[in-house]
Amino acid sequence: MSIAVIDLKSFYASCECVCRHLDIFKTPLVCCDPYRSDSSVVMSVTPYLKEKYGVPNVCRKGDLPHVEGMIYAVPRMSYYLEMSAKVVSIFLKYVSKEDIHVYSVDESFLNLSPYLKMYDCAEEEIVKRIQKEIKTRLGLTATAGIGPNMFLAKIALDNEGKKKPPYIARWGYEDVPTKLWKIRPITKIWGIGQGISSHLERIGIRSLFELAHADRSLLEKEFGIMGDQLLDLANGIDNSNMQEKYVPKETSLSNGQTLRGAHSKSQCRLLLREMGDDLSYRLRKTNYLVGKVSLWISYGREGTFSKQTTLINECDDTDRLNEEVQKLLNYAPDKKIYGLGIAYGQLRETDYEQLSFLDNPIETKRRKNLDIALDEIKGMFGKNSVLRCSSLLPHSTIHDRHEQIGGHRR
Repeated sequence: MSIAVIDLKSFYASCECVCRHLDIFKTPLVCCDPYRSDSSVVMSVTPYLKEKYGVPNVCRKGDLPHVEGMIYAVPRMSYYLEMSAKVVSIFLKYVSKEDIHVYSVDESFLNLSPYLKMYDCAEEEIVKRIQKEIKTRLGLTATAGIGPNMFLAKIALDNEGKKKPPYIARWGYEDVPTKLWKIRPITKIWGIGQGISSHLERIGIRSLFELAHADRSLLEKEFGIMGDQLLDLANGIDNSNMQEKYVPKETSLSNGQTLRGAHSKSQCRLLLREMGDDLSYRLRKTNYLVGKVSLWISYGREGTFSKQTTLINECDDTDRLNEEVQKLLNYAPDKKIYGLGIAYGQLRETDYEQLSFLDNPIETKRRKNLDIALDEIKGMFGKNSVLRCSSLLPHSTIHDRHEQIGGHRR
């Protein structure tokens, strides 16, 4: 098996440099709205800022150094998605869609095994052709990792392929003892976060070498089936098939926003209702009913609050779901709020809804018909075509959010 993972270097910042005809290795550019607060997230920075000033790719606006000539590029998600689609179209010239797994907007896995005889060349040569075409057609720099499985390809990319030209690294099983086991700290490994790392330390495992030689029964006892997977990954073994599409057992829909400045609890009631309206619209489009409602609140440096509730009867009723969200908000501390999020979980796809004996069937039917009518209008004329009167209040954000993609301007 020959797997390649291709990543677009500093993707968002690179896109902004391309349209300005600037060199990402010589330009101090950050992808961030200059009019947002210092706590807002910087989406991407150029390699120039990373290498010369040590700026991480993702940080807070307030953490950026003062650099003369710094360019602040307001994020444009529709432009980035368009560029990402063009990159995938280049991949499709070399491999079929069944052999592409789009991991994120700027990173994809390619199964090169079926094409080596057809192109009559090594994997590196195919990847170089793809890199060259991406650079020639789009002006973007692509980095790559190659391996016998998805894991080793990804590790080769992160630990070697991204570092320096020609931005290609290939790791095989023979590199596991000499390269993989020497990576420090263990959290630098794809798929191992701080929680797993801390758990491993508690049972005396502090390195990949120790993990690779750990007792399998001990890992199974501590982590269950994940223990087997951790042991395999530490030895460079990954049996996942990129052609098998993952289907989660439990699905959810969520909506969140970072607020521009501090908001009171009472102001957030309106914002949560607007977010709930959008989520309910998405629910009915996908024909889901909700079984669980969750609320998340950020108080900035003072921490967070979260609470959830399970519904007695599943539903997709906008007003009823909003009532549940507002009840959860009642439990939250009355402090300055800087971020909000709600999620509808335990989704079940169905053609019917179980009513409660306490519900008025006529009123329930009336609200259902109203929701359906409003959904049809929004689907035809856009989400801003029908809004609550409260959207005219000064602290309403629904107009602006409907003009955004992923919380950023289109």
